Amino acid sequence: MATPDRELLSRTARNAIRGLMSGLVAGAIGEYWENEHFAPAPGFIPGEGGVRKQLFDSYAASVDWTDHDHVTRALRVFESMLRRLDRESRKYGGDGLPADTVADLREAFARDGCRLDDDLRLHTARVAHLVVHADALSEASGIQAELELERVRRFGADYPDDAIGAAKQLIEATAKLVLLKRNLPVDERQDLPALIKQARQALHLHPAAVPPTRTGGSPDSAESIKRILETESPSAQKGSLPGAHLL
Repeated sequence: MATPDRELLSRTARNAIRGLMSGLVAGAIGEYWENEHFAPAPGFIPGEGGVRKQLFDSYAASVDWTDHDHVTRALRVFESMLRRLDRESRKYGGDGLPADTVADLREAFARDGCRLDDDLRLHTARVAHLVVHADALSEASGIQAELELERVRRFGADYPDDAIGAAKQLIEATAKLVLLKRNLPVDERQDLPALIKQARQALHLHPAAVPPTRTGGSPDSAESIKRILETESPSAQKGSLPGAHLL
């Protein structure tokens, strides 16, 4: 069963911008969207809110929030809106966007791996996009590959702890999937190195599973293969993520 595409920018972050639309003239709202080549969604049915919020909604409805290009352009729209609101406030004697508003915006966008800087620019994690087809993966395995890889992509640069946690969960889920597909028991209490070892044994990729049929110093000798398949590596022994050298 395929994992549904996940929105790259949450409704929480989008609504944080939407809530500020009463401070912009309608012409500016349309201009910023159209500058990034968006148009109102055909057949859009207005919901709650004033004219300017409904105008914002009509353009936002045309964005594919699961598409990286669409979201990148939409973030530029949001930047322009925020900077315009800030300029308008200062133009008429204010101090710019209120500090509590900026704090709320930062919190909303941070959940999606975006950082709002002091110049009201939005920055996303600069990690190469990873794609995986998980159609053949069993739901029973508990693995959600697209979601975990997306977390790595989003958080890798600015939130390394979260990226490492996502990678660890993906490795753990993959090992469990191997065991399930081989009709082997899965012990939820096992730590990650033990799960990896058991999965590799199930796939006959553990050093102990290499038959001693080849000898000598050739690259494909049994001893060479065993060294390649060693579970522990120097980096793992120094405290890196267990099993990360297998990726």
